Amino acid sequence: MEKRELDALCDVLDTELKQHGLSRRDALKLAGLSSAAFLLNPSASVGATSATASSVTGKILIVGGGAAGCSLANALVKKISSPDITLIEPNPQSVTYQPGQTFVATGIYKLEDIVAQTEDFLPKEVKWIKDSVVSFDPENNTVETTANGQIRYDFLVVATGLQLHYETIDGLTKEMIGTEGIGSIYTPQGALKTWGVLQEFVAKAKSGQKVAGVFSHPNTPIKCGGAPKKIMYLTHDRLKEAKARENATLTFYPNGGLMFDVPEYHDAIIKQYEVRGMEWNYRHNLIGVDASKKIATFDHHYLVKGAWDEDLEEFEMIPEAKRVEVPYDFLHVTPPMTAPDAVRNSSLAWQRGSAAAGGWVEVEKETLQHYRYPNVFALGDVAGIPMGKTGGSVRKQYTVCADNLIAVMNGKEPKAKYDGYTVCPLVTGIGTVMMAEFDWSGKPTPSFPLLDPSQERWLWWIMKVYMLKPMYFHGMLKGRA
Repeated sequence: MEKRELDALCDVLDTELKQHGLSRRDALKLAGLSSAAFLLNPSASVGATSATASSVTGKILIVGGGAAGCSLANALVKKISSPDITLIEPNPQSVTYQPGQTFVATGIYKLEDIVAQTEDFLPKEVKWIKDSVVSFDPENNTVETTANGQIRYDFLVVATGLQLHYETIDGLTKEMIGTEGIGSIYTPQGALKTWGVLQEFVAKAKSGQKVAGVFSHPNTPIKCGGAPKKIMYLTHDRLKEAKARENATLTFYPNGGLMFDVPEYHDAIIKQYEVRGMEWNYRHNLIGVDASKKIATFDHHYLVKGAWDEDLEEFEMIPEAKRVEVPYDFLHVTPPMTAPDAVRNSSLAWQRGSAAAGGWVEVEKETLQHYRYPNVFALGDVAGIPMGKTGGSVRKQYTVCADNLIAVMNGKEPKAKYDGYTVCPLVTGIGTVMMAEFDWSGKPTPSFPLLDPSQERWLWWIMKVYMLKPMYFHGMLKGRA
């Protein structure tokens, strides 16, 4: 990051902090970090700005203008001397700060704190088509759009994000969010409506009523795997703030058998739940909601011991399942998620193995290049890689994608490697965050190794609430960090 860009980002940061009665000096003193180290990982920022402008030519088409597509577009404009880039995105607010939706749903942010206009962040050198892609034809290097017909490209980047499927839960629609005690943080308006029903839930508990909060995690990959737990932690704190925690049970129902795939973070979360008196039931997938009766139905799947296998010298484990009905006063729904229909119905999607179920784009996990179409790349939530559906992952992916795309345009092999870095600032309460960072190794990879990454810290709260949002808008989206 160049000095003038860092200075501009710091000015934005100062404005944000002043709104909360903090100076940057005080915040950084609390963190115990230098300005540059605290604001960004310097090695990542260099990759976004230091490359000499390339003279490559070719028509680049980016489908999707969210965090991934917008950041990539800005990076490519910096790296290519005469860029020919078209971006297709129908949403005029596609760059809205999604990580902030949890805070909107719990009254920490207002909706206007996270909403932004796409036009303010796309570079002027990029042609923006406000339309939707309905089909991909990579054999002929074209896409079909709703209003603009067929569009050709030489190089394609898929950055569409993913699709939410509330309708696959029996009795539920997206429009029901914010009614009958049902909340969900996965759209801006849904988050705002969730704050309404959450306040009603807390008020009931404060009045002396015994209430139940239920939180789901589906049987598909989701954006930010920690998000369903964040809303639960913050619900706990809102109840505690109202002196009503003893009147509420809070139970997490994940489809899987772990709180987190990284053992160190799993163990830390279990301890945090135990201290807070929060409960959990593994291997439960939400399949139905009766809003009138306020009952959530889960598919509880598990293994039972069968006959002894003499050859393997172990018991056979037999899968079984049963439906479980759970009453609720507040239900937070994390909907099943897949790639958008246009992607998963195309030949770009994985065609084999378990990865095919979600329709994610079939790319090599390190180079982000498509396995079968070398002029196609994907990044962000839609990329079919083992991990990386977070904004922090996009921040690493877009520089790799930009460098490898330019290499292929030059007739060279892609050399840049995405190491699987994923960061989940796991909000564990109002004032505490556990900074969960890891990569392909499945081990913690903390940016600040002297600090135990499994510990909840106030300094990470300062970073999460006050600093990451300006970094997102004025650093990553601009291709600077």
